[in-house]
Amino acid sequence: MRARKHAAPVGAAGKDGHAMRSTHVSVQIDLDRVRLSAEHIRSATGVPLIAVIKSDAYGLGAVQVADALEGIADDFAYFSVAEAREVGRPGIVLGPPDEAPSTYAELRLRPAIGSLADARRYARIPSAVNVDTGMQRFGCDPESLDDILADASACEIFTHAVELSAAMLLRECAGGRGLPLHAASTSLLDAPEAWLDAVRPGLALYRGAVRVTTRLAVVRETRGRVGYGGLECPRVGVIMVGYSHHLRPAPVVVNGRRQRVLEVGMNTAFVSLAADDREGDEVILLGEELDEIEVAKTLGVRPHEVLCSYAGLGPRSYLPPRCRS
Repeated sequence: MRARKHAAPVGAAGKDGHAMRSTHVSVQIDLDRVRLSAEHIRSATGVPLIAVIKSDAYGLGAVQVADALEGIADDFAYFSVAEAREVGRPGIVLGPPDEAPSTYAELRLRPAIGSLADARRYARIPSAVNVDTGMQRFGCDPESLDDILADASACEIFTHAVELSAAMLLRECAGGRGLPLHAASTSLLDAPEAWLDAVRPGLALYRGAVRVTTRLAVVRETRGRVGYGGLECPRVGVIMVGYSHHLRPAPVVVNGRRQRVLEVGMNTAFVSLAADDREGDEVILLGEELDEIEVAKTLGVRPHEVLCSYAGLGPRSYLPPRCRS
């Protein structure tokens, strides 16, 4: 099926946050896959789903993802007010509050309260109290929770948790107060004890929903060393995407075979090839044949980083809805 082109700027600085996108790369987003993932999580956990769509929904497009999750997601989570304003839907802002209380109220957003000063500044609007249970980034110490709740107009209490012990600490220090608790991000969806009163997945919504491809622009039988670094490979291809687009040396798939990005230049990269690979053949950078987990392990990063960077390699397009009612 032909994919629908998204109107995001390509090739130059754009409002979607990616400085450069290669027009030689195709980024296809399957919103049905996102919706089905959300439906599965909602059904499996039996609690409300707060869909994390920060950072432009991990690069998939926050507006489009929010529309696709209509009727499935109970709430949305952003990192900043600017992100939420772009989407135009109410939700929780996970980052430190840095806008006037009236702005949050106007946009129907709940600031994340992590200090007594925040609690007092945003006392007149609904808020979410953020408890630090070990991340040591934002949030209040459990010992100061009572003082903060005394001043805040809290409608929920949450934490950033990647381990079950952190979710259990939240339940221990904040439970029994009559306020909903949530801690479970993607890493805790397999732990029912962590589901509490809502789950807050991000990566789990987007896995398998992005396909990133390009084509072999040049194929060469090499004569000695190749490229800036003098790499040695008997047969190489050139793809029209480079480090200015945030490509890194990683696995790729060409004609069903694992190959590798050997060297990344500013606008192009060398790829290892087999004897029967030809100019114009598809090079899969990310997809069912090569998922974000495998790429992340090779690069020594988290799958979240792979999704955010690979979704920005080229202009986005969206597959037409297939099963949405």
